[in-house]
Amino acid sequence: MRFQRLTLDNVRIEDERSYRHIGLYAELKRALVRDHVTFLVPKPGTPEARWDRALFLNLTFWSPDQPGDVLDGDAIPADVVMHAGWHHVTRRALDALGPTASQSPDALLLGESIASAFDLYLVGRLLGHAPDAAFLETQVPAMAEATQQAGMPEDAFEAMLDEVSRDPDKAFEDLRELLFDASIALVRAPSVEEAAERIARFDTHRFGPLLHHYELSTWILYARAYAKDAGAPDPQVMAVDAMIRRADVALDWLEKNWIYGLSGDPGEPDDREVLPR
Repeated sequence: MRFQRLTLDNVRIEDERSYRHIGLYAELKRALVRDHVTFLVPKPGTPEARWDRALFLNLTFWSPDQPGDVLDGDAIPADVVMHAGWHHVTRRALDALGPTASQSPDALLLGESIASAFDLYLVGRLLGHAPDAAFLETQVPAMAEATQQAGMPEDAFEAMLDEVSRDPDKAFEDLRELLFDASIALVRAPSVEEAAERIARFDTHRFGPLLHHYELSTWILYARAYAKDAGAPDPQVMAVDAMIRRADVALDWLEKNWIYGLSGDPGEPDDREVLPR
């Protein structure tokens, strides 16, 4: 065995202190612990106990049927805890709709758009409260490089970060919609020409210059290869997406309906929105 499966209780979480002011961190962590979600931890000294090898395995062989991030050791960054948490609660919510709802291309892309857009939310929350967070040291330069390649001037990127820090909730939903809409449009594109035309439609979006910061090609190739039905859009997933868009604050809706609503934890059951079946 090259790996052992460990729950979050059995690995060391790095940089938790940077997220003390973010209530969703504790809630997502609690969901992973409560549901005994495991992570693949390599044995020391094996090739898998390297960051580049763990990244390769995560990007190439992730599966909705057998979740579990590959770590490069017995430690996990706190931001990865939240990313894994969003994938878990999304999968759990879609599984509740029926046996096939979580396996469509649209379901896979919805989960990716939520988890990845939350990274931008974290940037906004950390800039004003924990500017020394390790997450900012990696994410902000990578985002800056992506926007520079897209032709965004440096001062415009700085202005974008200021807007994100002023309203991280709105930044989350704007980016989630962009990532979901773009990937949904591309996953069924029949040709290079059509794909180029479709992705160009998003160039003028507020976060259009950030689009290639995310692993869209990996999402789309995986969805096209492994999703159960790549035909018409999944009506159940599209209905969930519509409910998120209608919410005054998308993260509040997700917290109420997915983190609390499907867990039995105390919440606000009287005004939860019923998921379509």
